[in-house]
Amino acid sequence: MNKPSVLRRILTTDLPVLLIVLLALGPFAWLVLTSLTPSAQIAQSGVSVSPSGWGVDNYVRLLRQTSFVANMGHSLIVALGTVVLGLTVSVTAAYAFSRFRFAGRRLIMLQFLLVNMFPVVLLILPLFILMRRLGLLDTHLSLILANATVAIPFAVWMLTSYVGAIPKSLDEAAMIDGCSRLMALRRVVLPLAMPGIISTGIYIFITAWNEYLYALTLGGRTVRTVTVAIQTLIGEYQIEWGLLAAGGVVGALPATLLFLIVQRRLIGGLTQGAVKG
Repeated sequence: MNKPSVLRRILTTDLPVLLIVLLALGPFAWLVLTSLTPSAQIAQSGVSVSPSGWGVDNYVRLLRQTSFVANMGHSLIVALGTVVLGLTVSVTAAYAFSRFRFAGRRLIMLQFLLVNMFPVVLLILPLFILMRRLGLLDTHLSLILANATVAIPFAVWMLTSYVGAIPKSLDEAAMIDGCSRLMALRRVVLPLAMPGIISTGIYIFITAWNEYLYALTLGGRTVRTVTVAIQTLIGEYQIEWGLLAAGGVVGALPATLLFLIVQRRLIGGLTQGAVKG
């Protein structure tokens, strides 16, 4: 009786899961193998799957012959700035939406949701015109503001559900003891909502780090993020596949490591924030 059940589990569960994992990880594994294969060998015989043909020449060229390290610094500034701006606005807005009932509350929440339904490409032209008139093109601030337009609506929705799950009686008890509304927010609500805030901050950071369209349009020679820098590695007449793959690996490394380190907190925060809406 056990053999058919084991065979059925292998055919219906193990093999499909293995196939999905291979399809998901296959491109990333090929990217890493390409980055470890010297460019001359790629042109001659293709990507090497044997460790004997691997090397770090592409990574050395990437760090020495390009401005990739500076580009990563620009991406870090933009991502952290977006996190600070996004959380500052989202936390205060979420507290207001979860604690107060006012005219237009539901309409404003629906507008936040509608913003996420529009393709990002539709916002590029008005943002470009606005940043040009303000003199902010090719600056970190322009990219921070642009990324915040995408990050804040989702963050407000997520944090509103999370803060709404915190009993209002805690705020009232703190204000009875002498706290103002802002003090109750800082001393009572923020510590309890910290898992959700951290999860939202991680989401904003990863989104801003991987953003390409705003960085290409609103950035330039002075501010060039990692995503745009990787695209510039594609030449007009030839493509340095090894150098391009090395740039992709190095560019994805910070966001990947951050996700692996805090994945439990991120998943837990997203789940708890979805309990009550």
